[in-house]
Amino acid sequence: MTARSKKQPAERTGAESLASTAYERLRFDIISGVFPPETKLLIRELCTRYAIGLSPIREALNRVSRDGLVEHHDQRGFSVTAVTEADLEDITKSRCWANEFALRESIANGDQAWEEAILIAYHRMARLSGPAEQSDAPVDAAWERAHRTFHTSLISACNSKWLIGFCEQLFDAADRYRFLARLQFRGRTQRQNEHRDIMDAVLRRDADQAVQLLLDHFRATLKYSRLEIDRLRGLPKQGPVEPAHSRKKPAPDNAPRARRMAR
Repeated sequence: MTARSKKQPAERTGAESLASTAYERLRFDIISGVFPPETKLLIRELCTRYAIGLSPIREALNRVSRDGLVEHHDQRGFSVTAVTEADLEDITKSRCWANEFALRESIANGDQAWEEAILIAYHRMARLSGPAEQSDAPVDAAWERAHRTFHTSLISACNSKWLIGFCEQLFDAADRYRFLARLQFRGRTQRQNEHRDIMDAVLRRDADQAVQLLLDHFRATLKYSRLEIDRLRGLPKQGPVEPAHSRKKPAPDNAPRARRMAR
């Protein structure tokens, strides 16, 4: 075996590691809104941003495309997938279906180690300050990782890696909208309480209550994301549009009546 062939496995491992690093960083930047919806992603600029070569960046773009976060158009390259109300509703509906089944299965099958993993994940998340309630706060990557770990821990005993993977993909898709809706979440400190209530119901093995709380949690993201989409949709380039309920109705034309009275 030549010296060159001995290096190939290590080289492949290094390339795979760089591609994974590029994928994780790009995925987070898309989800957190660093790259807004419909932004064109230029490979050379991404290479400079992440200090990673062309091949790992192309692989990362292909992976986020498979996740649905990026679209690839012939002759036009890659761009961040647009956000729409119809897409948001579809994601939420699919997320509710998949997570309900996964959570019920986990509650039925979970052991003591599963319960301990949920407790640990919750307390790690609770120690951190969740930025979702503060629209002008910087994204806290540590809290975001803890938040994702907590949600994954809830369904980790469903005995289906495919289902867990699908739920995680939907988590990423929904997270783009959650970041979009941060303005609407301002002051909603009960979001952290929702996580605690979900955990308590799961640990009590109250499947119906746990599922209801989890789905309500998802639908809150739907509600506040929809409000933000509507707000953005109502802001043309010329400036904010005055809400319909606050617009003044045109004054009635009283001239004919005044003329009659003058006769």
